[in-house]
Amino acid sequence: MYLYLSENPRSLYLVTSQQEERRGCPPRALVFRAAPNSSSQAIVEFLRKDDVDLVNAVRLTSRIVKGCLGLISIADEMFLVVVTSATEIGNTRPSSRTPETVCQIHDVGFYCLTSSVWDDLSLNSDSLASTTFGDQNDMYMRDYNASGSATPAPEHPCQPLRKLISTGTFYYASDQWDISSRLQRRITRTEPWDLSTYDDRFVWNEYIIKSLLDFRERLDPSERAEMDQCQFIVLAIQGFVGVCTLALPAPPTNGTPVIATLTLISRLGWKRAGTRFNTRGVDDDGNCANFVETETVFSTDQHCYSYVQVRGSVPLFWEQQGLQTFGQRIQITRPHASQPAFDRHFASLVEEYGAVHAINLLGTKENEAALTSAYSRHMKSAQHALGDTIGLTSFDFHAAVRIGGHESVFREIRHLESVRDNLDRFGFALADASTDEIVTEQKGVFRTNCLDCLDRTNFVQDILSRTALEQYLMHTRREWIQSGSLWSNHGEMWAENGDALSRIYAGTGALNTSFTRSGKRTLAGVLSDATKSVSRAYINNFQDKGKQAAIDMFVGNLSTQRQVTIFDPIHDSVRAVLESRLSEYSTTKQCTIFAGTWNLNGRPPSSESLLPWLFPRPSKTESYVDYSVLTCPRPDLFVLGFQEIVPLTAQQIVQTDPEKKYVCDVLWESKILDTLERRPNKKSSYILLRSHQLVGTALLVFVKKELTAVMRNVEAASHKTGLRGMSGNKGAVGIRLDYHDTSFCFLTAHFAAGHTNVVERNADYRTIVNGLHFLKGKTIDSHQNIVWLADTNYRIDLDNDRVRTLALIDDFDALLAADQLKRAMDERAVFEGYQEGPLLFRPTYKYDLGTDNYDTSEKMRVPAWTDRILFKGNSLDLSVYSRAELKCSDHRPVFAIFRAEVRIIDHAKRAALSKLLLENVTSTAPGEKLDEKLAGLAFTPEETELPPPSSDEFAWWDDPEHPNGIVIPLPSRNGSLGRNGNPFDSSSESSISSSPSSSEEELYHALQAPITPAQATTTRRPPPPPPPRSGPTASESDS
Repeated sequence: MYLYLSENPRSLYLVTSQQEERRGCPPRALVFRAAPNSSSQAIVEFLRKDDVDLVNAVRLTSRIVKGCLGLISIADEMFLVVVTSATEIGNTRPSSRTPETVCQIHDVGFYCLTSSVWDDLSLNSDSLASTTFGDQNDMYMRDYNASGSATPAPEHPCQPLRKLISTGTFYYASDQWDISSRLQRRITRTEPWDLSTYDDRFVWNEYIIKSLLDFRERLDPSERAEMDQCQFIVLAIQGFVGVCTLALPAPPTNGTPVIATLTLISRLGWKRAGTRFNTRGVDDDGNCANFVETETVFSTDQHCYSYVQVRGSVPLFWEQQGLQTFGQRIQITRPHASQPAFDRHFASLVEEYGAVHAINLLGTKENEAALTSAYSRHMKSAQHALGDTIGLTSFDFHAAVRIGGHESVFREIRHLESVRDNLDRFGFALADASTDEIVTEQKGVFRTNCLDCLDRTNFVQDILSRTALEQYLMHTRREWIQSGSLWSNHGEMWAENGDALSRIYAGTGALNTSFTRSGKRTLAGVLSDATKSVSRAYINNFQDKGKQAAIDMFVGNLSTQRQVTIFDPIHDSVRAVLESRLSEYSTTKQCTIFAGTWNLNGRPPSSESLLPWLFPRPSKTESYVDYSVLTCPRPDLFVLGFQEIVPLTAQQIVQTDPEKKYVCDVLWESKILDTLERRPNKKSSYILLRSHQLVGTALLVFVKKELTAVMRNVEAASHKTGLRGMSGNKGAVGIRLDYHDTSFCFLTAHFAAGHTNVVERNADYRTIVNGLHFLKGKTIDSHQNIVWLADTNYRIDLDNDRVRTLALIDDFDALLAADQLKRAMDERAVFEGYQEGPLLFRPTYKYDLGTDNYDTSEKMRVPAWTDRILFKGNSLDLSVYSRAELKCSDHRPVFAIFRAEVRIIDHAKRAALSKLLLENVTSTAPGEKLDEKLAGLAFTPEETELPPPSSDEFAWWDDPEHPNGIVIPLPSRNGSLGRNGNPFDSSSESSISSSPSSSEEELYHALQAPITPAQATTTRRPPPPPPPRSGPTASESDS
């Protein structure tokens, strides 16, 4: 097909070529243009080629366009993404009745629908620039004019995406078959092939193609078939596809060789996509980093064999931060809160594949041992729910290689009892080539992992693939087991598979592939592996940041992205109504959050109890109080921020290892957990959900154990402000999370010290707000609710003696009038839009240790409210704001208790409501306005509002308008009551309801006689009658 551009209005045309039409493709055109004043809404038309005027149109590329990958909005512009170069890999199943051909993408083009600014840049030319990823924060390439001076040239906003997609790791089906699904799943489907039926785990362009798939669904069946025949829409997977055809010995009765096709397809999952050090472990939905489904397909004219394995990162919350070289430093970030995500991951695998047996290839030394131990513990817990459908075998790959070489791994893996038993138990899938019917099904999969799920994992998966294929050949053609060409091709494809997946995740080819190819470990292979290791260290530390940003942009992970929609008045109206009716498919619940901040002055925990801080007392006569005594229940969350948790020595300040656990940090963490665990009247347990530390600044979040499953997308980040961002003695730490469907961001910070350094403190705040980022483009202000708990270091601008006097007599108003933070907020220099509770406690800084005396040292610092808690968010309601009288530091700890409302969205109910609205809208009668139709379907406040509850003096059913509780319903326009009738009433034609009984008549007249009903008002137009339906609705049927 060809791509054309015309102006006034600016439109892009994908038009079938004459060559395609000669092959039977209908002459059609897919037309795109941007909706007026929108960078995220397009207008699309599917027209006959003759109906498109291309006289004044310009052909944009000399290449034949292979298809459309989708529409994407970037930098306030909208782009059409098309495949401009691809080659055919081969037919993966020649014996099938329909070809299953795979194409490899080599280049793509991004063409702007909203502007001509990017038309002349080289991005859409026929040559591709370097495919390496630099720092994408630099949005300019340098160009030089004749005088030699540098002039900035704007980089095409889609350049990083083009580099990503054009690396040769993306594939698509050139015929009408589903490349995203394994053979067994495709054949067992009862319905015929449909483009909209695919495995959404592996279609990488789902985010940008979704609007076109929705457009396709709205076409008539005949138009939809023609659109599919033209192959305008391309669904792409990322990973590896290898196809080879080989001749194998013929049966004794026939001298003709058997032509067989060996195919290897690896499908990389996109739901937790990313690069090596940026994406590790699992997310809260159970999606793992570097998750790959690999299928070995062996096809002859009689049978088609399929064997599937999966790989994926250890499904726990773990990460690697900072500069990584060859000794990877691992941090398990949520050691006590990983089980729900772990269970979700394995439950989804069991649902998809049947049984799952994990093979863990991690070692038993240092960091890998911690992951192995945690993996085993979580697996034992998961087996209580999933039983023997899941299992785990640990095999120290490196130890085996040190003892017996790579050859020993081949032998030992095949002889492991758990592996051997499960190979027989799982079996393989086999289909009859002539009928496409399943003969046997694969009943389970092996899930293999190492640290990166690359080199060791690929080595072992090659062994499992060969062993399973040998089992199949033992039942069909034993002589082929001795075929050298079969196993050399098998090994070569697995080596190429390892290289491809390694380049995607780590930037270089895989290690150990020399042995996979040849079965021998050579000196050249050792040197090659060493070179790859060095290259990985450089790429992963200095180039992967830009690649990660491109991946997140492509799959729609960035929080600032807007998905392109296709103009559709009906669906747009339904979406708007859905947003306004949020309360109908969601509920809210109240929660309590405890936030506390404390500058510890580098002190370890003492024997002083933390109960007065974590369980504050309402009066001085009580040693502590449980939360049941307060107006709010026990906290769901304890969020505790610390400053100077370690002494700020020069050695600590320059410490660059963010995973290093300081002794003080561990001691305070244990002290808090012990206090929570040993508190009186304990009714629930708390666990550490997440902690993060930047030298002396630390943030810890504790949560009720039973709530860990609904705390999702927990992330941590930090930002330095000391020494202009080079030192961590000052800075901030943030932790964000979703509690059900409500987002929270908690931050602790330590601003610049010094009584007069207000400007520096203001600058620290702005630096943190602009520089602290979470994953996927989320910033502090991306969240619905934000809480700062910090040592802000703002002081009181009064004489020292004056401050002390006012503090001792509790004259807080006079002190607050001179508070630097209040003045800065009034001037909108910092914390704009934030609130703070009333300061009804004495300044928290600075005290002599162990006393109630303000600083008596030589410096005699002026007392100040340095320790503050500020918040922003409609869900937050401050209940308590005070300080605790703990004396082991020169600061007093401050705390705030919030009541918060969190929302729980029922996605199934939302989908049902969306379907109901759409069905009713599409049945709108001629002349009936769409907005009136939707208004008629919406519930009105008059019908749903409940009266106030009864009290001792008042009954809700008895008021002046309704004496003795008598209510006269107002008739609507059609005479009905405006509500659903009695479901047990018969129709008006039924003889059963033709006349009521006398007792019913008497009761009715007795109620009506003394009352003269008022006329119904017409201030609001009543809803129109429901549209005619062919049968009863679901609600009527249920009644």
